Amino acid sequence: MSSLQTASLIVAALLLLIALRVPIGAAMFATGAIGYWALVGDTGLLNYLKRLLWARFSTYDLSVIPLFLLMGQFATAAGFSRTLFRAANTLMGHRQGGVAQAAIVACAAFGAICGSSVATTATMAQVALPEMRRLKYSDRLSTGTLAIGGTFGIIIPPSVILIIYALLAEQSIIKLFAAAMIPGLVAAIGYLITIAVYVRLRPGHASVQERASRAERTDAIRAAWPIAAIFLVMFVGIYGGYFTATEGAAVGTVATLLLGFAWRQLTVKEAIRCVLPAAQATGMIFMVLLGAEMLNTALAVSRLPAEFAAWIGTLDVAPIVVVICFLLTFVVLTSVLDELAMMLLLLPIVLPVIIGLDLYGLTAEHKAIWFGILMLAVVQFGLVLPPIGLNVYVVSNVARTVPLLEIYRGIAPFLFSDFARVIVLLFVPQFALAALWLVR
Repeated sequence: MSSLQTASLIVAALLLLIALRVPIGAAMFATGAIGYWALVGDTGLLNYLKRLLWARFSTYDLSVIPLFLLMGQFATAAGFSRTLFRAANTLMGHRQGGVAQAAIVACAAFGAICGSSVATTATMAQVALPEMRRLKYSDRLSTGTLAIGGTFGIIIPPSVILIIYALLAEQSIIKLFAAAMIPGLVAAIGYLITIAVYVRLRPGHASVQERASRAERTDAIRAAWPIAAIFLVMFVGIYGGYFTATEGAAVGTVATLLLGFAWRQLTVKEAIRCVLPAAQATGMIFMVLLGAEMLNTALAVSRLPAEFAAWIGTLDVAPIVVVICFLLTFVVLTSVLDELAMMLLLLPIVLPVIIGLDLYGLTAEHKAIWFGILMLAVVQFGLVLPPIGLNVYVVSNVARTVPLLEIYRGIAPFLFSDFARVIVLLFVPQFALAALWLVR
C-alpha cells in the first residue's frame, strides 16, 4: 500500500470515528498512531511516542491557554458580564433597539476577557435575555443578537482558538492578537448598524426604555472602568513589549481575581471552584492538541500535505479561488464540527498550500497571519449556521421556549454584515495586517 493510500485511510477512519461520536482528541491520536505504525513500523512508532509528550507540551507559550481560561472563569464568577451589560445599557438602552446594541457591546467586552465563544454566549444570554424580555423585545431579535454576539469570543483577543492557531502555524501570538483587533472592532460596528436598521424596518421587534439618569450612568461606568483597565493594562503591556503573551495572561488573571475579591463578588472558596472548569477545559484542549500532533505527524510522513500542495499548484485557477474553496469548506465543516476540531483537522493540509500561493505579494508570515484572521471570521458563520450552529444551541438552552427556527431567523440579518466583512478581508489583506505596527 502506498503512503498516499495509507493517508487516505487515516482520514477516512478519522471521519468514521468522529461520526461515531468518539472524542476528537482520541480519534485523532488513534488514527494517527495506527497510520504512523503502518508507515514506519513498530520501532519508529515507539521512538516517536517516547518523546511526543515532551515535544508537544514543553512549549512555554502553551501556558497562556490555562491562564486565559482561568481568567474567564474568574470574570464569570465575579459577575463582570452583568457589570459590563449594565454600563452599556445605561449609555445605549434608551435608543430604539438600544438594549440589543448594549448586549453586543457587552459581548465584545466580555469576549475580550473570556476568550471563549460558548462561555461568552452562555453568560451573556443569562444576563441580557431577561432584560430584553422585560422590555418586550421579540424572541427573534433578542436570541439572534445573543447568538451572534457570542461569536466575539473567538475573534476578539484573547481568543483561545486564535492562540492555538498561532502555535500550530508557528506564528507570533501577539501579532495575531493585534491583527484581530480591527476586524473584531468592525464586526461590532457592523452588528450595531444591523440592529439599528432592523428595528427601523421591523419597529414591533424592539421597544425603548427610559433614559438612565446621570447618576445611574456615572455609577455604571464607575463600576465598569476597572474591568476596562485590566484589558488595557494587559494588552498595552503585551503590544508594547513590556511582557510576553503568557505574562500578560498572568497579569490579567491575577488582576481579575483581585478585583473580584475587592468587589466582594468572589470568595476564596468560589475562586478555588473556578480552577476545576478551567483545568477541565485545558485538559480537553491539550488532549486534542496531542491527538492532532500524532495525526499531523502521520500525514506529514505520508507526504499528503506536500502532494496536495503540489497538486494545487498544477491547477489553472487564480490563487484567490483556492482560498475561497478552502473557506467554503470551513463553513460547511464548522456547522457540523467544533471549530477547534475543524481547525486541527484541516490546518496541516491547508496552511502549506496557502503559504505556497502567490497572494497579493505577501510574505509567508503575513499570509499565515492574514489567513488565520480570515479563517476565524469564516468560522463565525459556522457557529450560527444550521444544522449544528453551536451558539444557537447554547442560546436555546437558556431561552427554552424559543424554537430553533426563530433563533436562526434572528441571526439572518447579521450574516449580511459578516459576509461583507469576510469579502473585505479576502480582497484587502491589509484590513487584517494594518494593526501589526502596534507590536514592538
